[in-house]
Amino acid sequence: MANAKAKTVETTASVTGFIKKAGKDKQDDSLKLLEIFEEATGYEPKMWGAGIIGFGSYHYKYDSGREGDAPLCAFSPRKTEFSLYLSSGFKEREALLQKLGKHRSAKACIYIKKLSDIDVAVLKKMISLSVKYRKSENKHSS
Repeated sequence: MANAKAKTVETTASVTGFIKKAGKDKQDDSLKLLEIFEEATGYEPKMWGAGIIGFGSYHYKYDSGREGDAPLCAFSPRKTEFSLYLSSGFKEREALLQKLGKHRSAKACIYIKKLSDIDVAVLKKMISLSVKYRKSENKHSS
């Protein structure tokens, strides 16, 4: 397993080109999320794999020996909802999720149907805290 290549790697694909291919109903919210993530992180967006827009990066290494790079945080306009990829490790996460608005969540993903369903100020705080946490946990972030 240590030799397995990560499937989601940073690419040189166009972020705006990818967003233009998203369904019309996802384009406006995608552009707004782009601004929100960029403002909250201070990083320019990059494509990760074919469908994830990431901000910053960090290097991970598991006990199994598998290692690679991943975005500090990211989002993806999926067919039925947006996937927001934030760390699950920062201590304020659960309290902020209670204030976020209409969403569902998994360990490191938060799913929203549309931006108007959530409190953008809460999302910005979550993004900032997620990036801060990832950076504090990892000395190889950029």
